Amino acid sequence: MPPTPPWPARLVATSTLAPSVRGLVFEREDGPVAFEPGQWVNLELGTDASPLKRAYSIASAPTGGSSFELAVTRIPGGPGSEALHAMQPGTIVRAHGPQGFFTRHADAGIPSLFVATGTGVTPLRSMIVAALARGAREPMTLLFGVRTEADILYRDELAALAAQHPGFRVVVTLSRPSADWTGATGYVQTHVAELWEALPEGRHVYVCGLDRMVKAVRDVARKQLGAAREQVHSERYD
Repeated sequence: MPPTPPWPARLVATSTLAPSVRGLVFEREDGPVAFEPGQWVNLELGTDASPLKRAYSIASAPTGGSSFELAVTRIPGGPGSEALHAMQPGTIVRAHGPQGFFTRHADAGIPSLFVATGTGVTPLRSMIVAALARGAREPMTLLFGVRTEADILYRDELAALAAQHPGFRVVVTLSRPSADWTGATGYVQTHVAELWEALPEGRHVYVCGLDRMVKAVRDVARKQLGAAREQVHSERYD
């Protein structure tokens, strides 16, 4: 299919999600933005003389409206992340998409293990919120790995969702825990088998993060747990 034309997106609000992660809320200026949970948009962040495009997963669930959320880690010297961390509300950028095949329909009804590190949680948040908003009752578990407690994105929101929906569980694991941390520790792949086995038959796993982690989780799912290819969905962002 031919590429869709770009469309204008205005930055309307920002927030600090973690010390190096900025939340951004955009509004599509020419109408609603339609997307599937898990898809991403491409933003033009350069100039005509020096073009720059960067793709970011949509962190919010589709609502039929014109707004969408992103979460961007600031990488020193990274032109895309530096531009978005400096961007002020009111700025308009050109966006392409949404697009991508790493998706989960809100009505999927599939027991699911979601595995993420860092801002890899953003497309999974979209999937989870969309499903719960539609009244999903299938068991769903989010396994989320970060370095420290300060790096836990959407911490209060995820805890509230788990409290409101008995079928949804959140497990956060820290690779650099403080002495006061009482939750899980270590890399996400060390916890996959236990959480996978706790879900009923017919389960799928959705994985997003850096390539090394994604490969490690896919290996556990396919080689150790015997998951079929169609049960393992993944996307990397490096």
